Amino acid sequence: MDVTVPAPEEDPRENPGESPETRDQQLRSILDLGASLVRAGNRTIYVLTIVGQIEGHQLLPPACKSTKYEHILPLLATLEESDQVDGVLILLNNAGGDVEAGLAIAELVASMSTPTVSLVLGGSHSIGVPLAVSARCSFIAPSAAMTVHPVRLNGLVIGVPQTFSYFERIQERIVRFITANSHIRREDLTRLMLQTGELAADVGSIIYGEEAVQLGLIDRIGGLSDALACLHRMIEEGRQPPEEGQA
Repeated sequence: MDVTVPAPEEDPRENPGESPETRDQQLRSILDLGASLVRAGNRTIYVLTIVGQIEGHQLLPPACKSTKYEHILPLLATLEESDQVDGVLILLNNAGGDVEAGLAIAELVASMSTPTVSLVLGGSHSIGVPLAVSARCSFIAPSAAMTVHPVRLNGLVIGVPQTFSYFERIQERIVRFITANSHIRREDLTRLMLQTGELAADVGSIIYGEEAVQLGLIDRIGGLSDALACLHRMIEEGRQPPEEGQA
C-alpha cells in the first residue's frame, strides 16, 4: 500500500473533459491540508485527521493544536464531488471545541454519499462525540476514551431566560444528532451527560472502548486495519451493480 498521489493519466475513472493538469492540481490542493491520499489496488482512500480542538469563529492560541472548520468543510465537499476518491477514513484524537463548528463538520460527514469510516484513537471528547458517530461506520480503539457532558457555558453570558433556552436547544441538537447516527438509546445518553461524581467540578461521563460499543455509541472495537478493511468492503459493495428488479 503506497501513499503516493495516483497519476491522473493512469486512473480509469478520469473525466475526459478535464485535463491531467487540472486533476493533478485538485488532488494537490487537497493534500496541502496535511492529510494523505492512499492508493490500494483500484481504490483510493483519503485519510482525514481531526485533532486538538475544533476551532470555530474565535481563534485559538498559537500553542494549541486545532482543526479549523473553514478548512474541513470545503475539503469534505471536494471529496464528495471527486471521482478519484472512493472512501474517507477519519482519524479522531481531539479534545472537543466549538460546538457549532463541530456540529457543522459532523452534519456534512453524515450527509456524504462517499463511504466514510471513523476511528477514535486516544480520545474524541465533547463535540468530538458527534464527529465520531457521523461516519457510516465507527470504530474505537480499546484504550480510547470519550467524554460525554452537557453543553458548557463559555465567556460572557447574559443571565436571561432566552439565553438558557438557547443552550437547551443546542443541547437538543446534539442529542438528536448522536442518537440518529448511532445505536445508543436517548435515555442512556442523557444519563451519561447528567451523571455527577465522575468528572471533577463538572457533570458528565468518561467512557472507554468496550463500554462505548456496548452502549451502542460506537459500532465496533478495532484499530487501523479493521477500519480500513471495513472501508474497502463498503467501497466494493457500492460498486456492485443493483440486483435485477431494483433501481
